[in-house]
Amino acid sequence: MKSKVKIRREVKVVILLIAVSFLIAFSERKQGGAVCKDVQVEIENARDNYFLDEAEILRQVETSGQQIKGINLERINLKKIETKLKLDKHILDAELYGDLKGNLIVRVELRRPIARIVQQDAPDAYIAEDGTVMSVSENYSSRVVLVSGPFVKPLLESEDLKKSEEGTKLLAMIKYIKEDDFWSAQIAQLDIDRGGKITLYPQVTSQLVEFGEPDNIEMKFKKLMIFYKEILPTRGWNKYERVNVEYEGQVIAK
Repeated sequence: MKSKVKIRREVKVVILLIAVSFLIAFSERKQGGAVCKDVQVEIENARDNYFLDEAEILRQVETSGQQIKGINLERINLKKIETKLKLDKHILDAELYGDLKGNLIVRVELRRPIARIVQQDAPDAYIAEDGTVMSVSENYSSRVVLVSGPFVKPLLESEDLKKSEEGTKLLAMIKYIKEDDFWSAQIAQLDIDRGGKITLYPQVTSQLVEFGEPDNIEMKFKKLMIFYKEILPTRGWNKYERVNVEYEGQVIAK
């Protein structure tokens, strides 16, 4: 009796698996045979930045060298379009797929800017969270810390801060400032000389901060915080023009 019950259960499981397999195969066949009726763009983190909108991404898809609408989804080279989209530095990732209604879904994740490179003799650019250097947009300007000075030209040429040790350290410092509520509000600009030494321009206080190279970041900012909390209130907010936190164990105010 028990063996018969067991066999019945096994038969039911097999039938269920066959039914599920049939539905999956039917769905895939239906999707594969679907003609593209429309292109729908989905942008991740669109509220964080507006460098690209749906219309611009749709334009890039439609100018990919392939006919899209009215074409069988199986005949569209989705990987080729994804590769083209990723050539845009503002786009971190792109994924294309067809749904059962015959729509081509274009899902795009945009890069987030964390700093803006400013130059007197060349166009500005943004630094993204992953270190990628990307162009500015005519439609949108992001309020981020500014980076200037002779050191920025090699950054623009490399197109990625992570390609060099100096760039990687600078990226870590920019992220440190961005992730701290006080410093992100206080630090307006990083000016970097040819040797890689940084001078900070604050938003509120008037003292320029000689930070040195972007190393021992946390310790240097701790010393700067001591200067703001303990020295300026007692000596006067306008007494000093410069403060140096470059050297270990010292805060030098002039």
